[in-house]
Amino acid sequence: VGEDKRRAGKVIAVDLDGTSEVVADGPPGLGWSIEWLPDGRLLVTGEGLMRREADGTMSQHADLSALSGDWNEIVVDGRGNIYVNGRCEFDPTPRGIIALVTPEGEVRQVAEQLAFPNGMVVTPDNSTLIVAESFAGKLTAFDIDADGSLSNRRVWADGIVPDGISLDAEGAVWAPTFTENAVVRIREGGQVLDTIELDRSPFACMLGGPDGRTLFILAAEWRGMEKVGEALAEQDRPHRHEDVHA
Repeated sequence: VGEDKRRAGKVIAVDLDGTSEVVADGPPGLGWSIEWLPDGRLLVTGEGLMRREADGTMSQHADLSALSGDWNEIVVDGRGNIYVNGRCEFDPTPRGIIALVTPEGEVRQVAEQLAFPNGMVVTPDNSTLIVAESFAGKLTAFDIDADGSLSNRRVWADGIVPDGISLDAEGAVWAPTFTENAVVRIREGGQVLDTIELDRSPFACMLGGPDGRTLFILAAEWRGMEKVGEALAEQDRPHRHEDVHA
């Protein structure tokens, strides 16, 4: 399992014993994420979309500057289509977008007017993309068309404040709700199936481990936007993982 270490500008791999290792450099600042290409190379968002090569160097994977200069979460589907969201502003006006980068390198916008888009997942059959709209308090779903475009926008579940999400083998979504210090497992329609309560705010989660049934949770003390700088100046919290049925 990998995670972005936003304060230090590093990408960290963490195993089941809690041992961590720096595996790549990342951009400075807040709001960037990682994902894997089908060939195993690492993608990193930030001011652009970067790719880690086999020798450890970082290079631009695609030029997204015509759409936005700040990119947040990312997901790659089984066909190699890359979806990345951006324009994440701390403003109630829904300005967020999703961009598509095809395996051939074509770049285009495929969704707009998202209320601070965060985590995204794609169903195993490559038919549906689900994105967390944090400021709207919901998970939003799109159909994925044959050319990678997104259509049939709809509410997948609401009543939570989701961030970085993960999809399990039964089609439920694990969603951190940093306003409530909990991670919930929720199904389409909004029914909460499980809840993991924490002593701090969770911002992302990912299923991993040998059988994909261990939930890794990235959590930190949340003091509000006005104290982000103060929080980033402090040492990072220890990592924690939960064994779950997924």
